[in-house]
Formats: sequence, structure tokens, C-alpha cells
Amino acid sequence: MDLRWYDCSFGDLTTAQLYAIVQLRERVFVVEQNCPYLDADGHDPVSRHVWAERDGSIAAYLRIVPAGVKWPEVSIGRVITAPAARGSGLGRELMKRGIAACGGAAIHIGAQAHLEKFYGDLGFARASDVYDEDGIPHIEMIRPAS
Repeated sequence: MDLRWYDCSFGDLTTAQLYAIVQLRERVFVVEQNCPYLDADGHDPVSRHVWAERDGSIAAYLRIVPAGVKWPEVSIGRVITAPAARGSGLGRELMKRGIAACGGAAIHIGAQAHLEKFYGDLGFARASDVYDEDGIPHIEMIRPAS
């Protein structure tokens, strides 16, 4: 089945959509990556949520946090490709859609350090030294306004 793309504000999410988003985020970030952390960080209600569904399940997801909430720039975070969809190029397509949804604004991300090349290929440049976040090496990266 083909992918179906969504781009919603928090208030426009159904309870079933929100549950599926949280379930995937916990499955990957908490369980798979063995990182006990508070996923409900307070940013979801002010964020846009972009995702793709295949066969009724979320295959890829990200959220866009407005400028001034997390960093001075717009932020893209919680970027996930579901295990069954990895290696398909869906993560790159997801990020391209997320970048486009930011409307040319500068974008600031906190990326897992091993993904520096992936994000670099999308126009992001390293903006910090490596730091530890929940036991995983991260770097900040910025994509300038276009």
C-alpha cells in the first residue's frame, strides 16, 4: 500500500493518532535505544507533527517546534523511521518534507552524532561539540535560512 502523509497541529490530532505517535516514539527512543527519559517534554502542544502511514501504522514521524520554544530557531526533532521501514529512504523523504514545512526558516536540531552525515547531506552543519544526552552522543546542527 502507498504512503499517506499527514501534517497536523497538536489540536488537530485525533486521540488514536496521538497514541500511535507516542507509542512509536517510546518504542524507538525509550525501549530500542534503552533511554529512560520523559518523552512528554511539553513541546508537543505547540508543535506541528508530520508523519507517514503505511497500512494503518506510522512508518516515519517528526515534530516541528516553533522558534523560541527550544532554541531561537525552528527545531525539527523526534525524527523516527519505524523499524520495518528502515533502509527504504523514507527518513530522507520525511526530513525533506519537514524542512519544506519550515518555510525556509533556519532550523536547529539536536542530532545523534552518528547521523551527522545524513543531516549534513540535507544542508545542516555542525554547531556544537559532541555532548551526552541520555547516554547517546549528540551534536547540535543548524540549517541556515533559505
